[in-house]
Amino acid sequence: MTAALISNKPEFVKLFLENGVQLKELVTWDTLLYLYQNLDPSCLFHSKLQKVLAEEPERPVCAPPAPRVQMHHVAQVLRELLGDFTQPLYPRPRTGDRPRLLLPVPNIKLNVQGVSLRSLYKRSPGHVAFTMDPVRDLLIWAIIQNRRELAEIIWAQSQDCIAAALACSKILKELSKEEEDTDSLEEMLALADEYEHRAIGVFTECHRKDEDRAQKLLTRVSEAWGKTTCLQLALEAKDMKFVSHGGVQAFLTKVWWGQLCVDNGLWRVIVCMLAFPLLYTGLISFRERRLQAGPGLPRVRAFFNAPVVIFHLNILSYFAFLCLFAYVLMVDFQPTPSCCEYLIYFWLFSLVCEELRQLFCDPDEFGLMKMALLYFSDFWNKLDIGAILLFIAGLTCRLIPALLYPGRIILSLDFIMFCLRLMHIFTISKTLGPKIIIVKRMMKDVFFFLFLLAVWVVSFGVAKQAILIHNESRVDWIFRGVVYQSYLTIFGQMPAYIDGVNFSLDQCSPNGTDPYKPKCPESDAVRHEPAFPEWLTVILLCLYLLFTNILLLNLLIAMFNYTFQQVQEHTDQIWKFQRHDLIEEYQGRPPAPPPFILLSHLHLFIKRVVLKIPARRRKQLKSKLEKNEEAALLSWEIYLKESYLQNQQYQQKQRPEQKIQDIGNKVSTMVDLLEMESLKRSGSMEQRLASLEEQEFLCSGRSKNHGEPRWAVTHHLPAAQVAQTSRALHWVMKALRDGGFGSEEGIPAPAPQKASEGQDLEPDGRQEEEDVGDTHHVNARHLLYPNSHVTRFPVPNEKVPWETAFLIYDPPFYTDDRKDRGLVDPVGNALEPLSGISYNAVDGPIDRRSFHGAYVVQDGLPLNPMGRTGLRGRGSLCCFGPNHTLQPVITRWRRNQGGAICRKSIKKMLEVLVVKHSLSEHWALPGGSREPGDILPRKLKQVLRREFWSSFQNLLTQGTEVYRGYVDDPRNTDNAWIETVAVSIHFSDQSDMDLKRLNSHLHACDPGMSVRWQVVDRRIPLYANHKTILQKVATLYGAFY
Repeated sequence: MTAALISNKPEFVKLFLENGVQLKELVTWDTLLYLYQNLDPSCLFHSKLQKVLAEEPERPVCAPPAPRVQMHHVAQVLRELLGDFTQPLYPRPRTGDRPRLLLPVPNIKLNVQGVSLRSLYKRSPGHVAFTMDPVRDLLIWAIIQNRRELAEIIWAQSQDCIAAALACSKILKELSKEEEDTDSLEEMLALADEYEHRAIGVFTECHRKDEDRAQKLLTRVSEAWGKTTCLQLALEAKDMKFVSHGGVQAFLTKVWWGQLCVDNGLWRVIVCMLAFPLLYTGLISFRERRLQAGPGLPRVRAFFNAPVVIFHLNILSYFAFLCLFAYVLMVDFQPTPSCCEYLIYFWLFSLVCEELRQLFCDPDEFGLMKMALLYFSDFWNKLDIGAILLFIAGLTCRLIPALLYPGRIILSLDFIMFCLRLMHIFTISKTLGPKIIIVKRMMKDVFFFLFLLAVWVVSFGVAKQAILIHNESRVDWIFRGVVYQSYLTIFGQMPAYIDGVNFSLDQCSPNGTDPYKPKCPESDAVRHEPAFPEWLTVILLCLYLLFTNILLLNLLIAMFNYTFQQVQEHTDQIWKFQRHDLIEEYQGRPPAPPPFILLSHLHLFIKRVVLKIPARRRKQLKSKLEKNEEAALLSWEIYLKESYLQNQQYQQKQRPEQKIQDIGNKVSTMVDLLEMESLKRSGSMEQRLASLEEQEFLCSGRSKNHGEPRWAVTHHLPAAQVAQTSRALHWVMKALRDGGFGSEEGIPAPAPQKASEGQDLEPDGRQEEEDVGDTHHVNARHLLYPNSHVTRFPVPNEKVPWETAFLIYDPPFYTDDRKDRGLVDPVGNALEPLSGISYNAVDGPIDRRSFHGAYVVQDGLPLNPMGRTGLRGRGSLCCFGPNHTLQPVITRWRRNQGGAICRKSIKKMLEVLVVKHSLSEHWALPGGSREPGDILPRKLKQVLRREFWSSFQNLLTQGTEVYRGYVDDPRNTDNAWIETVAVSIHFSDQSDMDLKRLNSHLHACDPGMSVRWQVVDRRIPLYANHKTILQKVATLYGAFY
């Protein structure tokens, strides 16, 4: 299977998994290393891994050699792709330390159609919490190489499937940022979008069944994916469709309202904020009954701890701060700070403390560097820091008497930045929030547009300034003439002197000495007329306005329109995605607004620094579940994932394109079957003719050696057999002469030369079935009797029934001396020893009654109720007449590692208990003949411990009978045949105690005997008559066959 993985053969991998290959046994530490060492060199992950290896320090000479690629190198690259918020998936091992698959905890039974799951992880104290998850490891290995089909097969086996799909989406999006090949880039983005849709599909199923459990899946800490959550993975991957899902938004809304009911009107919240005694009147409703009907203090605490209340309190506080700041700047800015100004300083100090708390508060233990990166990655945090630093600069200048006015200017500019900060507040609004997103996108468009505009403005301004003005030395007037006036020209403010119409020397300075007037353009001093070429300046102005006003400005409008339409189509998704950041910010914010927030900061400082109390993780956004609860939750998720995959498969089949393709495949299959049937019929006819020619040659040919018959020299066949063959051939020749071409009726057709019990004859491995319309036994007429040199008398299909006359029928008599059995019928064809047998009755310990009713006894021997077989006697069977056997069909549902039932073609898959002898090529059901007085077959006793025999007898009595009657077996003769009773014993629950006891008591007493659970499929190497019984069992339970 490793070769199939490396060579990207998804069909082989699927076949291995369907036939019982366990990933936990396949994916070992060494196998995983081998897979990563054999990555495709063209893979982007391979090049990133090589960069990491190049940065690895050289190993000491005395150190033992190790493979170049280690799993901690892979973990380093994966952490770059998944994000620094995750823990390494493969920590650097200590000396002699190897990760291993730890033993799972016992099964947890759930009321979800019998689905159970073993715990995924088991940590030992003192060690890093790390175990190998085979499905996760193979999924990552397939995803980084962009192998769509292989990853799809492996993801279907995953347990933490939503987190796995979101992690795959994140990895693919990060790899696509560095991919240079356009085709590979598009494939990665398409595959990332596909896995996002899978996560949405499974989560939709979960949310439809149980909202509370679905929300737990969002915030559950996933050990397999670096101790992160599904919600965090979706946010880092920017999976907007997933975050905008109704279930995710319902959870965020629940967090936003805290312990308040979400149906409380906003006006009620604001009224209670301004007059909190109204909380005692029941104006606000709570989710918990104890708060609704309890004392007033817990209600007040729950109300003011709700993020929605904290947010609106901060809005009121911020508006008050801006109003006070504007009042000081415009009305009360004195050389000596007033009380209002001191209040602003105190207010700003509380804002600085809050920003420091956000920077250094680390409940998830990411580290200072990671928290700093996360803090400064937010645009609004950068704006806050910029406004605070500008305020400090303005305050410094303001406190210096000589720089009082510059300080006021700086503080006035800082007021603009604080007002821009208000835009962040409106992101929570469903109406204004999307508009703010559009404004931010348009600001990017304007930024790139200014580069194009600057080319035209500067080029026109420099040309105009050089043509009109001679040697202007004042830098400020040069800037005005080149940039400022050219920019205002776009908006309609034309230069007064550019065409000479409004030329006046009173509006300019001839020598450029007046600091408040521009320098006069080139002019005739005598006539007081402009000397510059007016026609040229007018043409330049027209071309400038044409390109800037008509071309560039309309281009900007078109860019704005495109951005608006693009954002407007996904406005709801983008707003819901960015809404999370605001909710998360205020969910962890102290309840008191600035400046009263300093009290909360003082309390926090005493707890963290003085009392050393560690920070607690926000339980609403990240929760660590107990092992049993986590296992039950994941089992429920696996069950709904199977439901999702089944629905997807059904929808895929309902598509018109798929229906057309299925019809085409069926037609092709029918054509192939018809061609194969034609070949089989022609081959059978050729084989019969060849057999007749060979037998005729044996009868008529003579050897040149002493005149002996040729067959006597070469084959030494018995004379009786030769005579029998000669009579058959003479009959054939006589029939041909009498009827022209002869009559086909009654022609003895030899069977195939070699046949044995359960031998596969068809190319696809199935036993050759009898022709359409043939109701007679086929295996019982094979020319060669099994495990002997006896040859049957050829019996054609039409001569099988005893009612049909067959004058030349003279079969040989064969009875094997069964010394390995204690109770067998006498050997030989003498009638005296057989006269004491009572047929059609219970003869002592042997039941000689047939399931098909009374059979005929002729010349002291019973006749096979199904007709002639070409052999008399009892052959290798124990008794004349019916030889009764028992075939217990022991089945269970095939399950994956997560405990979910495997399916194929929508139907569930079965596993059957089979046995095999070392000398046989085929597996068989664990049944057969029984010792007189016993209930269990001998073969079953050979693979089952004695102490479990009585318990299995109880299972047999409770089983379902699926067949009772004649068995077409190669050992059958005219006077002895096999009849069986097939009983189905099915274990529908994998936690069934009887199934566990059965597995624990399976033991092959004979070293040459093997026993195993085999996936039920028509291609398994099983005896033909056993396949027929197994097919009946599969039909009984509606399973795949």
